[in-house]
Amino acid sequence: MSRPPEKRLRVRRKPEIEPGNAKMNPQMMKELQIINEIEIVIAGKRKCILKVRGDEKVPLREVWASAEEMKRLGIADNSIATIRRPLRG
Repeated sequence: MSRPPEKRLRVRRKPEIEPGNAKMNPQMMKELQIINEIEIVIAGKRKCILKVRGDEKVPLREVWASAEEMKRLGIADNSIATIRRPLRG
């Protein structure tokens, strides 16, 4: 099976987003074949899987995630990360 498409996007911390969730531009979700979950990988080390919703307010090259959760995972605001559909399905 081939790997799902992936892109390097900016991860922004947003306090209004609940832990375990993220928001993405619907057009980018379609391009990356993302339905309801994303995998965020930073430098091949830090990984997390979040539930995702489409939101037109999110810029095309960004993913908005919970500020609280990103702090806990050690992911800085404005970090560049590889975003893809989770490999497990």
